[in-house]
Amino acid sequence: MSEPSPHLLIVDDDERIRALLAKFLVRSGFLVSTARDAAHARRLLAGLEFDLIVLDVMMPGEDGVSLTRHVRQTLQTPVMLLTAKGETSERIEGLEAGADDYLSKPFEPRELLLRINAILRRMPEPAQPDEAPRVLHLGDVSYDIDRSEMWRGQAQVRLTATEVQLMRIFAANPGEPLSRTQLVEDLGRTTGRDGGLAQERAVDVQITRLRRKIETDPKQPRYLQTVRGAGYMLAPD
Repeated sequence: MSEPSPHLLIVDDDERIRALLAKFLVRSGFLVSTARDAAHARRLLAGLEFDLIVLDVMMPGEDGVSLTRHVRQTLQTPVMLLTAKGETSERIEGLEAGADDYLSKPFEPRELLLRINAILRRMPEPAQPDEAPRVLHLGDVSYDIDRSEMWRGQAQVRLTATEVQLMRIFAANPGEPLSRTQLVEDLGRTTGRDGGLAQERAVDVQITRLRRKIETDPKQPRYLQTVRGAGYMLAPD
C-alpha cells in the first residue's frame, strides 16, 4: 500500500494566492486545505492533523507570527512562513516563534515546493520497535537519537522540524565544533535572496531557541556550547 499524501494547510487572506497555491500543490501530489485567516486556521487545526502549514505573516486580525506561537504550544507541525520581501526582522521573529523556514514574497512556486519537501524530509521517522534506543544525556534532558525525541524527565520536549535536524547533526558529531556555515549546508537551506550571512543569523536564532529547551541556564550553556572561532558544539554527559 502506498504512503498517504502529506496534508498541507495554506493560511492566507488573499483568496487568489490561496487558490493558486492550492492548485499548484495538489498538482504536486499533496492533499491541501485552506484557511482565510488565523481564526479559520485555528478551527481547522482543532479538528484535523496536518503535515505542514504554509502561513502568511501579514494578515488582518491575528498575524502569522502569533498563530505560529499558538501552534507551537501544542503541536510539532512544521510551519513555513511567507514574509514580505526584505523584512528580515519579521523573519527572525517568526523563527523565534517556532517557524521552521521562511520564504520571501514574491517567490517561485517551485522554490516553495522544494522547501516544503526539504522540511518534510527532516521530520523524524519512527524507529524500529526491536531496536535498542540510543540516548544522549544532557543533564536532566535526554535525547533519543533513533526516534529524534527529546525528554525532560517524563515530559516530552516538543521540537520543530529544524530543531530535529539540528539535533541529528549534533548527535552525529558529539564533542565536535560545527561552524555556522557547515550547519547552514547540513540543514539544506538554500541561500536565496538574503545571502549566506542572513542564513547564518537564522542558524543563531535556531541555536538560541534550542538552548532554551536543553539548558538550565540558556545564557550560560553547558551542553550546547559556543566554541570561539569555531562554531557550536554539543557536549553530552
